[in-house]
Amino acid sequence: MRQLADTITSLYGPSGERKYLNAAERRRFIKAAQRAPPDVRTFCLLLNWSGGRISEVLALTPAAIDIDSGVANLETLKRRKRGIVRQVPLPSELLCALDRTFKLRRRQPDPHFACQRIWPWSRTTAWRRVKEVMAAAGITGMPAMPKGLRHGFGVNAFQSSVPPHLVQRWLGHASLETTAIYGDVIGAEERAFAARMWR
Repeated sequence: MRQLADTITSLYGPSGERKYLNAAERRRFIKAAQRAPPDVRTFCLLLNWSGGRISEVLALTPAAIDIDSGVANLETLKRRKRGIVRQVPLPSELLCALDRTFKLRRRQPDPHFACQRIWPWSRTTAWRRVKEVMAAAGITGMPAMPKGLRHGFGVNAFQSSVPPHLVQRWLGHASLETTAIYGDVIGAEERAFAARMWR
């Protein structure tokens, strides 16, 4: 059964404005995040590289980060059934930064600290931090929000030729139909085909 919560009708607003960060905006966001304090930097970069929803990333604990395997175990929070966890690969530099900033390896063996949230922020505070980094990156409009990062992740995955079933798994979609919308965005390969007509 298709989950209504997964439905994305379009990656564009009513006036045609994009809801996702394009490649240039993602690069600017990463650069701006690198200049933020360590807790904000790691949060923003984890959103960018995981495709996670803001609430899913906020729910992460030290126990949910597997540094040796290179993955974050995100609980999918948009499903009716709780406890659905998906593994999302993360860049090693980000995993090292998370360990350095939050002492993950030291906290993981301790049953008390291993299950405490990494970022103790409210959803509003997290939203504000992301918006501050977006502003520093010069990103405005509909894409300038945490969901713009999630959509940008999906578009980037398709344009990087990641198989659709992996994109579906990483984003936590119940249906491949939901994931397929990210493949509708024109990428470099499609522009190259179009350029042949312009000669």
